[in-house]
Amino acid sequence: MRRLWGRLSSVNVQKAVWGLEELGLPYERVEAGGAHGRVRDPDYLALNPNGLVPVLEEDGFVLWESNAILRHLAETHGAGRLWPQAPQARAHVNQWLDWQATAFTPAMRDAFWQTVRVPEAERDPAVIARSVTETEACAAILDAHLAGRAYAVGDHFTAADIALGCAAHRWLHLAVPRRPRPALEAWCAHISARPAAATVLVTPIT
Repeated sequence: MRRLWGRLSSVNVQKAVWGLEELGLPYERVEAGGAHGRVRDPDYLALNPNGLVPVLEEDGFVLWESNAILRHLAETHGAGRLWPQAPQARAHVNQWLDWQATAFTPAMRDAFWQTVRVPEAERDPAVIARSVTETEACAAILDAHLAGRAYAVGDHFTAADIALGCAAHRWLHLAVPRRPRPALEAWCAHISARPAAATVLVTPIT
């Protein structure tokens, strides 16, 4: 039995779902978080005391934190595919997973929240502008890295592409001004064409 808790509009849930779909693993997804609630229910907090999504259950094994889930799935079921066999390539996958979680997505958070979740009359242009500036710096780093590359690490699709791809998709679809990033945009279009991506990379961003 494999169950994933979380709403598909969550960028963190999207990472886990994309990983499951890429690996062809059977799973049940249970709506939770946002308008679906449940995350403050005692039985859910027993799974994840943070009250956040996603949570993965596998035959009594419980795991939370989206990149931890993605790593677990890739290591357990995607060795040689989503998870490279070469130690240095694995280190680079981990590098980009950490960068997505600690730099790219946090930089984008206020721009997303203000333009998607906050009513227009209540938005703070200064907060949006600061977040856009910080995210542009991250986008520039990723764009430079992807120049001449088909994938984030090596010459195959890996878990790094999933985590970065979900974040980049959100950035490229936010209603904010952005500088052109040809390599980033081409890579995002390339990985978005994968069948598994169609299950998660949906617009509008909500």
